Amino acid sequence: MRGWGFAFTWHWARYLALAVVFAIVCVGLCLWQLDRRDTALEELARIDNNYSAEPVPLAEALPELDSFDLSDKWTPVTMTGTYLSDDELLVRNRPYNSGPGFEVLTPLLLADGSVFIVDRGGLPTGREQDAPDVIPAAPTGEVTVTARLKPGEPTLPGRSAPAGQIATIQLDEIAGMLDRPVYTGAYGLMVNENPAPADRPLAATKPARDEGPHLSYAFQWLVFALFGFFGLGYGLRQEYRRINEDDPDEMVRAEARRVKDAARTRTDAEIEDELIDSGR
Repeated sequence: MRGWGFAFTWHWARYLALAVVFAIVCVGLCLWQLDRRDTALEELARIDNNYSAEPVPLAEALPELDSFDLSDKWTPVTMTGTYLSDDELLVRNRPYNSGPGFEVLTPLLLADGSVFIVDRGGLPTGREQDAPDVIPAAPTGEVTVTARLKPGEPTLPGRSAPAGQIATIQLDEIAGMLDRPVYTGAYGLMVNENPAPADRPLAATKPARDEGPHLSYAFQWLVFALFGFFGLGYGLRQEYRRINEDDPDEMVRAEARRVKDAARTRTDAEIEDELIDSGR
């Protein structure tokens, strides 16, 4: 089949369909990366707006035990109560100075009888056991705490923990361990406590202000989508040349390509010899 007629056969229609499907998948992945970037930008906006804001009373930020709005994440809140040190929990598998560690969750009993979970900071894994070597004691008696709000975490299927530890900060699970009403909408990352103890776990640091590589990944997926059509075009061109190789016009173009390729592949020695010969 001379000319470009072959391009309209079912054989090449299947290749076109494959390129279209590939492009659709790539565009879908591009949109997914853009959605992830939007989520990251929303988180950065919450950090910018809330992290250094003036603390508000806990009851004002969380009027109900299960209330929490994501827009309030990182908002500093203040409360006064007494730590329930006997009900303290360790959260497993947490990063600590580029190594494994734990986070210390200490329930704070408030005046109205409700309990707010305070994450007092991180500790490294012990040298000889799967637990910290030393857990600094929480202050006794009445204490005023400032903490930043964070939502609870989901349960991880298949993850378990020994007594006194928990796999994730799953607030409903923690509430089930305590015979008291517990705030289950959010917990707090410790900012400070008064009176302050002589020693305490390592406080959480401010999240890095980084939106991630999602935008560049989105552009990459668009480029990959175009590559599919470039590949189809290259295949069509090569097939055209093969089918029409004895056509006079195509033979002229083939010879021109051969000469051009030969010129590109000349060695340095051949170029040097040509320059010497031209100077004679």
